[in-house]
Amino acid sequence: MVEKFLIGMKMFAHLQNFVAIFAGVAVGIITGAIPGMTGTMGVALALPFTFYMDPITGILFLVGLYKGAIYGGSITAILIKTPGTPAASCTVLDGYPMAQKGKAGKALNMALYASVFADFISNMSLILFAAPIAAFALRFGPPEFFTLIAFSLTIIAGVSGKSITKGLIAGGLGLMAATIGMDLVYGSSRFSFGSVDLLGGLNFIPVLIGLFAVPEILNEYGKKYSPQFQASTLGDRKVAWQEFKRCFKSIIRGSLIGVVIGAIPGIGGAPSAFLSYNEAKRGSRHPETFGSGEIEGVAASEAGNNGVCGATMIPLLTLGVPGDVITAVLLGAFMVHDLKPGPMLFQQNFGIVYGIFVGIMLSSIAMLILGKLGIRLFAKIANIPKSILFPAVLVLCVYGTYAVDNKMFDVLVMIVMGLFGYFMFLFELPAAPFLIAFILGPMFEDNLRRSLLLSKGDPSILFRSPICWVFWSFTAISIFLIIRRNIRERHMAELK
Repeated sequence: MVEKFLIGMKMFAHLQNFVAIFAGVAVGIITGAIPGMTGTMGVALALPFTFYMDPITGILFLVGLYKGAIYGGSITAILIKTPGTPAASCTVLDGYPMAQKGKAGKALNMALYASVFADFISNMSLILFAAPIAAFALRFGPPEFFTLIAFSLTIIAGVSGKSITKGLIAGGLGLMAATIGMDLVYGSSRFSFGSVDLLGGLNFIPVLIGLFAVPEILNEYGKKYSPQFQASTLGDRKVAWQEFKRCFKSIIRGSLIGVVIGAIPGIGGAPSAFLSYNEAKRGSRHPETFGSGEIEGVAASEAGNNGVCGATMIPLLTLGVPGDVITAVLLGAFMVHDLKPGPMLFQQNFGIVYGIFVGIMLSSIAMLILGKLGIRLFAKIANIPKSILFPAVLVLCVYGTYAVDNKMFDVLVMIVMGLFGYFMFLFELPAAPFLIAFILGPMFEDNLRRSLLLSKGDPSILFRSPICWVFWSFTAISIFLIIRRNIRERHMAELK
């Protein structure tokens, strides 16, 4: 492997490759910070510009853009409660409350440190454990996916706030919203009410923006503007060593969760972020602080979503199977440059592969440098008067929503979901459980039905393998801990 890395370093050691990785990360951060402009959209738009580049240069530019976009989504999530990317939707839970308390600079720095560390761990996993992790992911069939998602759904309780009941109600509404559209098994329409636009279901981006950004804007416009609603101070930007040390365990755990989730095709960064956040909350000595501006919550969510980045390329490079939507676009980039991902790629083009690996390792450094340089610039968003900021955010929300599919129907969905999210806010129903259920619902249903079709209706197929039993055990333990915590909190409330 050392010899291959030396060859890879020789192939990478050209100025255009350094420029490509830094430029890709910079463009990605800007793309990720714009609500609606997802990493997928950014990589897809940039793909034609790489056609005439060298293979290493073009692919590294796209990979850098991918990684920068995942981190960039946290910037607006923290500053204006508008996640730039779906993967940053969990960062809102504690990042925005920190900004409201005058700790936006601290939240931005912690998000950067957690993102860089998790990205480095994910990159190392890609290089060292690509083959074993890919082999493990191949053992996942519909029953294994179903049990994994069943376990993931238990995180709804962890982000339900003070009332688990309200969290479950919000989660149930999210599952109902996920059923809108065409039934993938039988082809029948569900809850489409004769609308052709609803046959494809609700697009994720309009739902995301509607749930998080629009209610905040409506809530602010429902107040009378006064000096206290103007500029918010950044406060202390420095993350103290004790704070980082306290968050380090959650960063490591979130990074590993991201690696495992990322190596399994089709899951993505958002579920990984919520799962990492839930585990951090469960392992904390003060779980009640999560959701109200806990720096560990920012660290955990950013470690979870950035830990996915390198790992999603494991099945892409070793099996030719994209780990998520963005790597599906990257698959096209490999094909354009006459590189066919799969086992033979490492034999026929190992120099290019290891040259890409060297560049991928550099992407973590590029993210740290550009992130630190950019925080002062990004942080100025917090000093814009809200009478100017919120109209600009609303314009970006409409633009970002429309740009996904160039459909005004998506803008209508955003407005409807924004009003729905505002009523959820008024009745204190948390938005996060709705979003988690909406993300995982289609995968939950699809894998359950595929499993039962394989077994001709026999539910025992859901217990067919050790992997299934492991995830069922995790689910049972998670439910037990949730019930025990709820009983303990009620007991403490009664004592008070």
